Amino acid sequence: MPWAYRPRPLGRPALFARSGRGESWHRKRYTVKTKELLHRHTVIADPPLAQFLFSDTRMALVWLIVRVYVGYSWLDAGWHKILDAGAKTNYIIDGQGILAFWQRIVAIPAAPAKPAITYDWYRGFIQFLIDNHAEALMGKVVAFGETAVGIGLILGAFVGIAAVGGAFMNLNFMLAGSASTNPVLLLLGFLLVLAWKTAGYIGLDRYLLPILGTPWKAPKRANALGNTARVPQLA
Repeated sequence: MPWAYRPRPLGRPALFARSGRGESWHRKRYTVKTKELLHRHTVIADPPLAQFLFSDTRMALVWLIVRVYVGYSWLDAGWHKILDAGAKTNYIIDGQGILAFWQRIVAIPAAPAKPAITYDWYRGFIQFLIDNHAEALMGKVVAFGETAVGIGLILGAFVGIAAVGGAFMNLNFMLAGSASTNPVLLLLGFLLVLAWKTAGYIGLDRYLLPILGTPWKAPKRANALGNTARVPQLA
């Protein structure tokens, strides 16, 4: 015959779909795109106000005042506990002072009075410490911990770590029903954590943190003569 019907060859997508490979190809392509999206690194810049408050060394003097106030409060509280040698109030000798505090806060008064501890799980935790006679150990931990936080903040040494430790103790005192100055110190502690890069700039952190490689870096920058210089900058 001079003319005969010839079927058109199937395109590549149609061939894949007909053979069952099209779905696998699309799935593989989707997986690759998903992996690229998950491994894509995006750094979200802080707003200018946050950069000024927490990353600018011009605020170092303000954070110096804040950290000295918070540090002195912790140092004063911890040092009194270390020096206290009373039979029923000491924290260092046998922990009778913290034991008396625990026994007072776990007590449940008659209604309508409310107990000092609101959360039952925290009351159970304190009761566990009492039953296991942990007062001798925890008394030393609290006394020396408060003192160490105070010294670290005043000297500006690892301010972020010291502020986290202080905030953790503030949280525990508040859970135990002791308000006092704890809410204010907790708030100031959170602010010092946010400003950890510059809060100790007027202090030992100015020298300690660069030794650890953070947050100050010194990238090489070429000058007009072709020589390279290392210029410190905040991360």
